[in-house]
Amino acid sequence: MRLTIVGHLKGQLTVATRIAMDRGAAVVHAETVEQALRTLRAGRGADLIMIDVALPVRDLVGALEAERFHIPVVACGVDNDARAAVEAIRAGAKEYIPLPPDPELIAAVLAAVADDGRDMVFRDPSMVSLVQLSTQIAGSSASVLITGESGSGKEMLARHVHTKSPRANAPFVSVNCAAIPEQLLESELFGHEKGAFTGATARRIGKFEEASGGTLLLDEISEMDVRLQAKLLRALQERVIDRVGGGKPVSVDIRVIATSNRNLADEVRKGTFREDLLYRLNVVNLKIPPLRERPADVLALAAHFANKYARINGFPVRPLSAEARGELARSRFPGNVRELENTIHRAVLLAAGPEIGVEAIRTPDGAPLEPQAARSPAARAAATAEEVTRSFVGRTLADVERDLIFDTLGHTRGNRTHAANILGISIRTLRNKLNQYDDEGFAVPPPQAGVAAA
Repeated sequence: MRLTIVGHLKGQLTVATRIAMDRGAAVVHAETVEQALRTLRAGRGADLIMIDVALPVRDLVGALEAERFHIPVVACGVDNDARAAVEAIRAGAKEYIPLPPDPELIAAVLAAVADDGRDMVFRDPSMVSLVQLSTQIAGSSASVLITGESGSGKEMLARHVHTKSPRANAPFVSVNCAAIPEQLLESELFGHEKGAFTGATARRIGKFEEASGGTLLLDEISEMDVRLQAKLLRALQERVIDRVGGGKPVSVDIRVIATSNRNLADEVRKGTFREDLLYRLNVVNLKIPPLRERPADVLALAAHFANKYARINGFPVRPLSAEARGELARSRFPGNVRELENTIHRAVLLAAGPEIGVEAIRTPDGAPLEPQAARSPAARAAATAEEVTRSFVGRTLADVERDLIFDTLGHTRGNRTHAANILGISIRTLRNKLNQYDDEGFAVPPPQAGVAAA
């Protein structure tokens, strides 16, 4: 992780620097806000900025936004000054950390930024095979095109390819082509020289140079103007770029991963995407299925997000109730993983009691989640099996065994012989188990009326 520290704080940020470096962070120190901005313009990117609260935090946050540096800022202060902390948060800082630094607190902040929910969580066979393929091709230098619906996890998969590649210790730089105005995207990608256009008051290194040695993710590349695609094609073919207003080509060493939620072949036919660029990008195509086609992933992801947002918000970790799991498994999630994450985040905040109930996961107006359209029998069976499996997590083997015996007895209406046959145990073993449960105070299901106990 790349950390930029701004200011001194009576030497305490030096201590924080040592702690961060011990935790594996690459640290750049800047005396002032302007010096920090110069290092960013020079292509020394950052994943997190820690700044002395006495420095102009608002100016830093404003400059980052104006120059399109999407980097979280954490303010630090040597005094337990609530007013300074509040002002820093109002200025746009994500967090305030009192100093002298607590090593565990610094580690937690670094872990939150480095992790940022980027672990791949998957259980569905379709995702297992996709992740295996992505791991297999990660070691090459080939360009990769990741396709799939919005919110299905394309950036997550791109990060996985990067972390499994020989470039894992080099930068991973992401550019959202849809979020940057067309007239600014060229400068964002390739950089510009001072005076190249109105407002270019200093040289700015682009994302291609910032990512050199590592991986550049071009997110939603289908949104890129066709004229800029020609310059991108040259960069991919020749591994050189031209800064806007520059007169000298600059060599770059990067691996490019592109994502799109559109069918680029259709865009080629429409004339909005260059066919030669598609061929250059589409050396390997990884297509992520939508969440509705990955039933085994729904509950695995839901449990992951429930744990994540409980920790972030300081809440106890609570399981999803059986009814909540059932509704999640039946839901369509047109917004894919992003919608599921938002649903669970809200549920963690709203739930009352020892479990996250179905009322917490429903829409803000209390309506059930959008149900799946007619699912195939195989998909329904997979979702049901996944729901049952997830209910075992966090329980002892003895508890699961007891519930299985009681459920089987319920199925056989209390007939012990039939239940023993289903469970694959002797009638003597079953009776011993039932006697044990009775001695422990559990209510053993009796035979129902008209059904023999044996």
